Amino acid sequence: MGNRLDIPLPEYPLEVVFVLVKPAFSGNIGAVCRGMLNFGFDKLRVIGHDGEWDEETRKRAKHAQSVLENAQIHDDWESCMQDVSVVIGTSGKRELGSKIQFRHFLNPNELIENFQGLTGRLAIVFGPEGMGLLQDELRQCDLLLTIPSWEGYPILNLSHAVTVVAYSMYTKINDSTDEEKPMMNPDQRRNMRETAARIAQSLPLHESKKRGAEEQLIRTLMRSAPDEFEAHRLLGILNDAAKALEEFED
Repeated sequence: MGNRLDIPLPEYPLEVVFVLVKPAFSGNIGAVCRGMLNFGFDKLRVIGHDGEWDEETRKRAKHAQSVLENAQIHDDWESCMQDVSVVIGTSGKRELGSKIQFRHFLNPNELIENFQGLTGRLAIVFGPEGMGLLQDELRQCDLLLTIPSWEGYPILNLSHAVTVVAYSMYTKINDSTDEEKPMMNPDQRRNMRETAARIAQSLPLHESKKRGAEEQLIRTLMRSAPDEFEAHRLLGILNDAAKALEEFED
């Protein structure tokens, strides 16, 4: 009962990588592996861990030992994300009210709908238990994701949050589409973020508002989920805009 059947994993159009940043409790790492494999996902990356799995981790992973054994260990954010096309940060800490400044969230179903019909690698990032992703880490993400839990107690256990997201993706990620296109590649993503920063820095705004403008531009562009060709065209337009603004500044 509860054994791992010897059958192939599902073939998803998107390669979904689950990323844990400095997880605090070893048992949660194992439980994350189990939750991922329950829905056919096996790509795990961990930032800030030595990669030595203790007995509690292995015990909680149950029959998902292969996910644990094949997990990639990274020292820092940059090395972890260098081959990723879209980075999605998660948080249960929401801004309330009509004037939301930073935390513009998608729920799991909205996220999947945005990327339907695309192929490529995206990372879904979860912060450490207790505090979640820090503000600076969230700023390095292209989109933000939250689970629509009850507002009276919105923060889920790490492994539960991963499992809910994995379930949501499992139920919708293979919905039929007419054709599949490659999403923007990692180099295009980096260029998009750099060009958005150039545009924001050249705007006639107070310094305190420039970072907000940069984030809003990135979130809006990424939410449109451009494919590789669309990203190429967008980058040309954005680069021209950045040059014009920089020349105007001079």
